[in-house]
Amino acid sequence: MTIAPARLRPLLAALPLGVALVMATAACGGSDSAAPAQSAAPVSTESAAPAPAESAPAAPSEPAAAASTDSADSADSAVKEITVAVAGRKVTPPPGRIEVTKGQTVRITITSDAADEAHLHGYDKEASLKPGTPASIEFVADETGLFEMETHESGLQLFQLVVR
Repeated sequence: MTIAPARLRPLLAALPLGVALVMATAACGGSDSAAPAQSAAPVSTESAAPAPAESAPAAPSEPAAAASTDSADSADSAVKEITVAVAGRKVTPPPGRIEVTKGQTVRITITSDAADEAHLHGYDKEASLKPGTPASIEFVADETGLFEMETHESGLQLFQLVVR
């Protein structure tokens, strides 16, 4: 029995997509001891009132998911502040999804108790983490999609950034 070319064409068309998907998920390999995936429950990071434009980074022992926005007429032009702390291999706040608007400026501040490298996939933004010293990444969210923020050495997921 031979396979007709018309029946084979859809399978061959899907092959490059499958290969690209496998390569993308393996592109940033972590350790074999990486923690299991966390639930993707939405995390609310909107504050009830606008916060001052400059705020001090949270200490590692504080709950650190507060996001604040600068005073601005449009939510699209406001800076989205995302603060995360890592202590004893525990991420605070627990990993979840944080939504921003395409074109919005995002400022991520990470404080860790161990030296590591933080990486935002898709945007290829990195920050070197030094124990007890806040590290920041700031960029304009100009690509839509779902992007994972993780640490490289410890393999911890910090959060997922959703750009709409």
